[in-house]
Amino acid sequence: MARLSVITITYNAEEFLERTLKSIVSQTDQDFEYLLIDGGSRDRTLEIAEPYRSRINVLVSEPDKGLYDAMNKGQAQATGQYVWFMNAGDEIAEPDAVAKLKVLMTQDPDVIYSDTWLVDNAGTVLGLRSERMPHKVPAVLSWEKYKQGMLICHQSFIARKAIAPAYRTDNLSADIDWEIQCLKRASRIVQYPGVLARYLTGGISHQQKWRSLKDRYRVLREHFGFLPNLYNHFRIVMRSVLQ
Repeated sequence: MARLSVITITYNAEEFLERTLKSIVSQTDQDFEYLLIDGGSRDRTLEIAEPYRSRINVLVSEPDKGLYDAMNKGQAQATGQYVWFMNAGDEIAEPDAVAKLKVLMTQDPDVIYSDTWLVDNAGTVLGLRSERMPHKVPAVLSWEKYKQGMLICHQSFIARKAIAPAYRTDNLSADIDWEIQCLKRASRIVQYPGVLARYLTGGISHQQKWRSLKDRYRVLREHFGFLPNLYNHFRIVMRSVLQ
């Protein structure tokens, strides 16, 4: 059994899927499970995936109830000890990432994390997330450091499946909640020596920004409490105004 399961979620992703698939097959170490969970795409998504079919261990294409429902399907079907989400348009940043991860996994971590390269629709690198956003990657990661939002990009956060909860399907900030819950349950957290992912900007949280902000507030209130969360969101607003 592979120690690592990489999961890609797609829906009408013909424009971006191949860059993800190329990063999968370009890994120097192919000892990992790869799952592609499609929401019943009506474009060329499955046609683009077909030449890579021999590398895809699990391919599911059926209607779902949204992104996080599909992510739950992928996580449930993964057989690896660790799960890593690399959705359509996102890429593994380094060709030897899996080889490096296997070395890290000998330390028996519960969570592995790193910084992230941000890329646009054309695949152009915009810079490191830690340089372009206020969220700096800490040398020591803990759930308490999420008080002002998503600290580590989801594509650069790998969790032991045994501690990973199901995603909330009623909240656009379910990825923040998922990471916080993983960190609360983690005993050993290690930083990857490099950058794990290239993240395609402009996902669902950007497309529905107002709802995403409200959902983030709900998630952080549940973890940090009403008054601390109110104060932290005041700081978030002031930071945005002063930028």
